Amino acid sequence: MKALLIIDVQNDFCPGGALPVPEGDQVVPVINGILDRFDLVVATRDWHPEQTVHFEKWPVHCVRNTPGAAFHPDLDISKVDKIVSKGTGNKDDGYSAFETEELDLAAWLREQGVDEVYVCGLATEYCVKASALDAVRHGFRTFVITDAVRGIDVHPGDIDRAMEEMKKAGVEMVKS
Repeated sequence: MKALLIIDVQNDFCPGGALPVPEGDQVVPVINGILDRFDLVVATRDWHPEQTVHFEKWPVHCVRNTPGAAFHPDLDISKVDKIVSKGTGNKDDGYSAFETEELDLAAWLREQGVDEVYVCGLATEYCVKASALDAVRHGFRTFVITDAVRGIDVHPGDIDRAMEEMKKAGVEMVKS
């Protein structure tokens, strides 16, 4: 069974947001176009408290219950089966979809019969990478949908290095 993990397609990560990923909004039509191909769809969201150690590294973004933390308005969340909040505490960054206090995502996916995980969303070298690497570690056959991700590239080459790291870990790269 195939699951789609939509990573952090939130207003603050799109152009005009507090921590914008260049062209981050361009993943939305690609994601909407593939939703029906999956047995299960999970969307993650950064859901930070107002005060967190995470904001020592990054601008304040995706504070729970704010417009910036909302999903991009054009993302079709009507087909999302489960929303997973991450980065909810004050002890870590919460990059991975599998780093959540509310749900053991790996166990839940297995209970649903999932054996393949397809990852898309924002940002390639942070939350997408962390989620894909954790999916592999948890034993899922894992794919990144390359035309449905975008990165920040804070340091030139970060995106390419992240893609290589994922490939070396066994993540397969596919197009929508």
